[in-house]
Amino acid sequence: MGKKLLNSELNRLSNEEFAKSHKTPIVVVLDNIRSLNNIGSVFRTSDAFLIEKIYLCGICAKPPHRDIHKTALGAEETVEWEYFEKTEDCISKLKDNNYDIYSVEQAIDSISLEDFEPKKENKFALVFGNEVKGVQQKIVDISNACIEVPQFGTKHSFNISVTTGIVLWECIRKIKL
Repeated sequence: MGKKLLNSELNRLSNEEFAKSHKTPIVVVLDNIRSLNNIGSVFRTSDAFLIEKIYLCGICAKPPHRDIHKTALGAEETVEWEYFEKTEDCISKLKDNNYDIYSVEQAIDSISLEDFEPKKENKFALVFGNEVKGVQQKIVDISNACIEVPQFGTKHSFNISVTTGIVLWECIRKIKL
């Protein structure tokens, strides 16, 4: 058995070191996420994986906010973010900057996550949708493709923060490891 590490043994980056570090060439787009706790969780996961940036769109709340901070634990201060009133304006900007756009959604012809092969040389954005309605159809329509997380039980969805963790880990595993 291994000894559990103390926080002081984890070699965590300082906020300054984080800001200067080379980021993973992935951006996260949150399309109308209503839960501030979910938004905070996405910030925390994005910090852990050195994600380039988070785009908050539509009804998403913005930092600083105590309910975002509660789950982000300060990651809202390290991960770069930007707000767009309309998700389609965000997607347009990303496409203009040569990002491939992948909506994480259950859709006809979606790519199963285990079959998704991100190109290491390409920048890409992952769009995660509203807790009830998912990614807006008009955003799905302008995406390069949809990625779907395989599921085997009676429920047909994960919480958005869980989905973000699963998808980001799998993408990072494929492009970095």
